[in-house]
Amino acid sequence: MFAVMKTGGKQYKVQSGDTLRVERLAADAGEKIQFNDILMLGGDTTVVGAPFVMGAAVQAEVIDQVKGDKVIHFVKRRRKHGSQRTKGHRQKLTLVRVTDILAEGGDASGVKAAIGSGSVSGVAVASATPAATAPKAAPATVGGDDLKVLSGVGPALEKKLHDAGVTTYAQIAAWTEADVESFGELLSFKGRIEREGWIEQAKNLTSN
Repeated sequence: MFAVMKTGGKQYKVQSGDTLRVERLAADAGEKIQFNDILMLGGDTTVVGAPFVMGAAVQAEVIDQVKGDKVIHFVKRRRKHGSQRTKGHRQKLTLVRVTDILAEGGDASGVKAAIGSGSVSGVAVASATPAATAPKAAPATVGGDDLKVLSGVGPALEKKLHDAGVTTYAQIAAWTEADVESFGELLSFKGRIEREGWIEQAKNLTSN
């Protein structure tokens, strides 16, 4: 059996035993994690998700936190006294080994969800649409929760969520695909909610 999963904004075709490098995850070496965004399952029977296959999951073991090959580019400034320099970058990655592919029951396995370790930039928050045009949110609970616990949420983004009427983990855990799309547009970082795994984190925090 093979699966096509999505993580870090990329798609991967995997089988049990495969080793791959994905965008940096918030997990330690030796930890078992689970990818829940499964686009397709293949084998004796092919199942295509809409967009994801309900209950399907890919479980993996974190081998190590690594860096990709260095990418070098040359920067030359015109009309600045010939100023020039060389810049390099190494992408932070997580090395994982696929241990199992679940066709069903992934949502009840109890294995920690694979969550990205990125963060939202201040520029993205500053350019967000005013709260007056925010999508409808579930009723807020008095007091609210500390939304900064969610991956990638800082004080500025938490304020934006509060302005949109989102103050609790339960509200985020109940978001539908339409809500995710609407809040992605509102906060000007479409796709980040899925990559950071806010809904899965919120569900775990709500159940604790």
